Amino acid sequence: MAISKLDAPMLKKAFLAGAARLESQKERINELNVFPVPDGDTGTNMTLTALSAVKAVNAVEEPTIESLAKAMSSGSLRGARGNSGVILSQLLRGFCKEITAHADNVTVSVLAAAFNKAAETAYKAVMKPKEGTILTVAKGGADKAAELDGTTEDIAKFAGEVISHMEKVLDSTPDMLPVLKEAGVVDSGGAGLLEVLKGAYDVLLGKIVPLADGNINTTAVSSGKSGITDDIETADIKFGYCTEFIIMSEKEFTEKDESDFKHYLEGLGDCIVVVADDEVVKVHVHTNDPGLAIQKALTYGQLTSMKIDNMREEHHERVIENATQKAKEQKNAEENTSKLSNEPRKKDGFIAVSAGEGLSEIFKGLGADYVIEGGQTMNPSTDDILNAIDKVNADNVFILPNNKNIILAANQAKELTEDKNIIVIPSKTVPQGISAIINYIHDGDTESNISKMTEGMECTKSGEVTYAVRDTVIDGKTISQGNIMGIGDTGIISVRDSVDSTVLEMLETLVDEDSSIISLYFGAEVGETDANALIDKITEKYPNLDVELQFGGQPVYYYLLSVE
Repeated sequence: MAISKLDAPMLKKAFLAGAARLESQKERINELNVFPVPDGDTGTNMTLTALSAVKAVNAVEEPTIESLAKAMSSGSLRGARGNSGVILSQLLRGFCKEITAHADNVTVSVLAAAFNKAAETAYKAVMKPKEGTILTVAKGGADKAAELDGTTEDIAKFAGEVISHMEKVLDSTPDMLPVLKEAGVVDSGGAGLLEVLKGAYDVLLGKIVPLADGNINTTAVSSGKSGITDDIETADIKFGYCTEFIIMSEKEFTEKDESDFKHYLEGLGDCIVVVADDEVVKVHVHTNDPGLAIQKALTYGQLTSMKIDNMREEHHERVIENATQKAKEQKNAEENTSKLSNEPRKKDGFIAVSAGEGLSEIFKGLGADYVIEGGQTMNPSTDDILNAIDKVNADNVFILPNNKNIILAANQAKELTEDKNIIVIPSKTVPQGISAIINYIHDGDTESNISKMTEGMECTKSGEVTYAVRDTVIDGKTISQGNIMGIGDTGIISVRDSVDSTVLEMLETLVDEDSSIISLYFGAEVGETDANALIDKITEKYPNLDVELQFGGQPVYYYLLSVE
């Protein structure tokens, strides 16, 4: 039976099913990320954003189109994490605004207008929209929806055709962004958006589907290894081995081969990724029997870059490690709140985002009133930033995101704040944030300080040193899992086998005739003795520059570099 009008129960079920499907495909979407770094990935950020909205939706006592739309919009806005999460929240915001205006009669025409409003709202939220991203996929859906308006009254048929067209747009994203083509993947944000829509579409088709319940593990930190978080028991991990390998195909690996192999892997496990590029096929699967996956793969060609991780063992170790970290973070938060609650109102206040005990102390020493624990390994949500704003008793509150994936969430928090003047200094790295706050003048006016802080930030060259979590090709460099990578402000600078050699090679690019200071912040996994030994090498190589070493304590990143 055709559905010609969307009611509240169906809207709720469709959204919960979409969120559940996104959550189930989270790790597959994470695998599509171009940069092979162990940080907070697209699938994780979009899922946490959606689940925040689910929690708000499930709290609505008497669901109507209006009340559900408001919950979806506000819940996703406050829970948005990372650029992909913020864009998803803006898509929902635009969509919900349109269906609210026609709540009594949500037809195909209204949904077509809602798709258009969603894309329009998301594009406006991004300062410099880039094609080949989730925005392009959303715009493709809006264009197809407008084309179908008036041709059918069947909402399910309409949705199916829109999704089909969006899949084609997603498949074309590598042709729009060379970095996607180089890595052999489609856009991860666009893939995440399609999972939400496919889950909703299954409800329209009358399928029995799982529904998200809104349980959110906000303190989970992606390790970049197996994607396991602390909100499950080790015994509850259904498929225990994260299995990855590359097939060197001895003959053409056709679309039928890809489809058949994926179908076979679905019978063995989940989190399946099969990406074919000419004669090379990258494979990822979570399974209890890696041998069966390997045996089947051998029928297509020789195997290389094989890796099998025991996720149950990793999870058990991570639970112990993260429990200690959570206790420390809770203590720091309580100290922050206690201190700020007793302070008088002042002109200017500062919020910084950073991960690592040393970096937090550095920001506090430079005048930060509140430090949000987070960054690369876990992007804070809009709500996290709003809570921090609430605790800083100042007329003007400067926010230093210190990560390009947090700037949109900070701007979203700014838009949702009414009683304070919020100024987002768009620092993309911790060194930029440190330079910005150092350039603040206590007696200066607000506009002058914005200018000085931005100028200081822009005069700082940054670098980050970490390890690769998967094989890929990016920025013209072939990267193997376990390589040490040096990432600069514009991309990957160095790929080596050791941390020290990577740092030294990065500095050759970052240091020029105008440089005067090199600063290194060593992470939690680096010993002070090793850090001092590296500083000696740098001092010997650059005798005319000031070289500084400070403890950052940041996870995942061995060193953060700053050249001024």
